[in-house]
Amino acid sequence: MGAVVSGLADQDMESARVVMRRLIWNLNDESGGIGWGSPEAMGEIMARHAGMAEEYAFLLVSYVNDQGNYLEHPILQRGVLWGLGRLAHSRPRRVNHAAPFLLPYMRSEDAYHRGLSAWTAGALDSELTKPLLQHLSDDKAVINIFIDMNFIEVTVGQLAGEALSKR
Repeated sequence: MGAVVSGLADQDMESARVVMRRLIWNLNDESGGIGWGSPEAMGEIMARHAGMAEEYAFLLVSYVNDQGNYLEHPILQRGVLWGLGRLAHSRPRRVNHAAPFLLPYMRSEDAYHRGLSAWTAGALDSELTKPLLQHLSDDKAVINIFIDMNFIEVTVGQLAGEALSKR
């Protein structure tokens, strides 16, 4: 999806915006749907296309902000965290302001929330997450995550350790 919509944006930005708006609509309560895969697709599209990131990165961040368009479904939150992480690793400047919103996820009982937020924090230029990353570095919970076009099995502690090593 990211490659296709990024290519589309190079040819016809307005058509790419239509796709992005559809993904956004799928995450809206009024859509009647749940939006599975929408935040991941949004993150991948923006990671691959600077223009799309410029226009829509703030919106992806708003889904983890409890004062924004916060998504309450825990499994859907995993998708938002992955999309945000994908974007952060490609275009950190666009989402550096997201660091405070990662803190609750880093304290979550859900290992995917902890791992994905640690992975995302590793791409951001913020000391705010450092204490929680240090705490998570001993976390033995195992998650599967899609990074660099591969599914890998990794512990939350490994992701936190990698994030700390980037500081």
